[in-house]
Amino acid sequence: MSQAILRTGRIELVPLADEHLGHEIELDGDPEVMRYLGDGRARGPEEVTELHRRRLAVAEEAPGLGFWAGFVAGRFVGWWLLEPPTRDDQGPVEGQAELGYRLLRRCWRQGLASEGARELLRHGFEDLGLSRVFAETMAVNAASRATMNAVGMRHVRTFHLEWEQPLPGSELGEVEYAITREEWLAQHDPANA
Repeated sequence: MSQAILRTGRIELVPLADEHLGHEIELDGDPEVMRYLGDGRARGPEEVTELHRRRLAVAEEAPGLGFWAGFVAGRFVGWWLLEPPTRDDQGPVEGQAELGYRLLRRCWRQGLASEGARELLRHGFEDLGLSRVFAETMAVNAASRATMNAVGMRHVRTFHLEWEQPLPGSELGEVEYAITREEWLAQHDPANA
């Protein structure tokens, strides 16, 4: 199964491709965008090019999953992802995927992160038959946590990872939010409206 093109009211989500590398360099080159990610620093073009290759590989390794570049009225706004778990503490790979999103700073606070995330949840549960989708962020990343809440995910756990260069706030740990297929279906049942 190849990666589908997905659409919301405002966003066209297309499978990430080489033509999107320049957009990824812009996105990952913004220190504010990267503030809660990895070591919290902006990435240079060479590093983003290597990350781009790894992002493309997700779609090759996991049919139907991968990264999507998002466009509103033809303009790049960010990317979204559904990928298999990568760490042992994230649980079994079978039937679940991690949800992620990264938006250009000028696109923050417009509801785009949650709009794209809702479509990936729909795609994951309806089209791919996933049983569970989870997302992670630093406990101090209030904006990302608000997006997770807004799309119906619930806080599952707070945990701590070892970092070579801990970011400010890392002492509060990381958080995992999740939603199961059954929970998602219950939220989208017209009888519950």
